[in-house]
Amino acid sequence: MQQALAQGDEVTAFARNTEGLTDMDQNSLTLVNGDVFNPEDVNKAVKGQEVVCITLGSGRARKGTVRSQGTQNVIEAMKTYGVKRLICQTTLGAGDSKGNLNFFWKHIMFGWFLKEVFIDHELQEQYVMRSGLDWTIVRPSAFTDGDKTSQYYHGFGTEKSALKLKISRADVADFILKQTHNDQYLRQTPGVSY
Repeated sequence: MQQALAQGDEVTAFARNTEGLTDMDQNSLTLVNGDVFNPEDVNKAVKGQEVVCITLGSGRARKGTVRSQGTQNVIEAMKTYGVKRLICQTTLGAGDSKGNLNFFWKHIMFGWFLKEVFIDHELQEQYVMRSGLDWTIVRPSAFTDGDKTSQYYHGFGTEKSALKLKISRADVADFILKQTHNDQYLRQTPGVSY
């Protein structure tokens, strides 16, 4: 949100709790509290938008359907209000990007420890791909804290080797925002990683 506001975008932020966002530029920011499982709440946030960016997470929970069910509700709201452009953040390793992962991520993290989270991401991607919208699915590697560098790989195939399988949240935001202003990856699933 900070990057979008800094580049002059008007932003509607939809979250369970927006209290921590009140210190940002309120002239270009609309805060909407709501539950992504509640279609009426989602409708309030989506109505009137030009682009929707989904970056749903489940916090520390390793089970649930917040990504898939929440995304399905957002898609329905977008169809209701005629919003066509959707950028959805999932994870590197989903779909045909599994080959980018090393043994640890394939078999330990997504194969066991985060298995339910991974299944939710896979279902989320299916909903997006079947939506009929102008979608881009962004697949970042593991998040880190760090500055925006704008120096990362994106759109690579499974043959890409020597990926660090890490990227800062700020650089993921940078990449997502770039997709809101162009269609380079329209109906594609670019990976993003250092």
